[in-house]
Amino acid sequence: MKGCFSAGPGLFLALFDLLDLVFPGIRQGAEGIRALGVSWESASTPFVRWEDGRIVSHVGVIPLPLVVMGRRVAAATLHAVATHPDYRRQGCFRQVMEEALAYCAGRYETLVLTTEQPEYYTAFGFRHAPEHRFTVRGGAPGGAGARRLDLGNAADLALTHRLLAEREPVSQVVGVAGEKTIFLFNEGRRPLYYVASLDALLCLEREGERLRLYDMVAPRMPPLDALLARLPWPVAEVDVCFSPDRLAVEAEAAPYLLDHDGPSYLMVRGPFAAEGLPFTLPRSART
Repeated sequence: MKGCFSAGPGLFLALFDLLDLVFPGIRQGAEGIRALGVSWESASTPFVRWEDGRIVSHVGVIPLPLVVMGRRVAAATLHAVATHPDYRRQGCFRQVMEEALAYCAGRYETLVLTTEQPEYYTAFGFRHAPEHRFTVRGGAPGGAGARRLDLGNAADLALTHRLLAEREPVSQVVGVAGEKTIFLFNEGRRPLYYVASLDALLCLEREGERLRLYDMVAPRMPPLDALLARLPWPVAEVDVCFSPDRLAVEAEAAPYLLDHDGPSYLMVRGPFAAEGLPFTLPRSART
């Protein structure tokens, strides 16, 4: 059945008794993003099955405003798919999945989800969309201009919200525009950097002189060279984990399975014009 968080706290509490059992720590993450100005309850539409006064299965639906091959797509992501271990293989998962898909029909053109177990979803019309990483060799000696954000600081949090609202999609091949909740759930506890001269927020990791760029949030995407010149570390090689069509750079594409707290297979249902082309759905948009 479709749930409604606005009816009171009971649904949230019962749901997270299940979700925290299946995904330990997820309750803490969902409660933590409230301090960042977003909430699970305002973003997600839950479909649940109750048994003996508790929720035993769940599928959530969150709108995900995608840009695919330069066109805005009415899309949603299915997330937090879970069934209590004592109720598996009893039709609970199928029931809530079919209810969620019926709700999405007519509302969304395309559905996506990410999973460690793609075989669970093919029976529901989902198919695996292989992804790619893009490597740029030859970097920069390091410079100045980037600082780490502190989302506990009101000014930095307001800056992050502004950039997420104003962002240009990171790629015209596959990008996201105007989404906040998933981004802050995924990236709010990770290091975020801001380059004031480019008005750009960066989701990145580095190992020595190798940089992994997972997302960039800016009203206008700058060239990669301009970004590297403002980082405080020398960079010899960059792995761009999204299509780099807006970075004004040549990159070598290679098949890639993103590690998002485990192997993350992208599944799609409905039209997806980038299918078969090199791309990656940014980590910040995965559920």
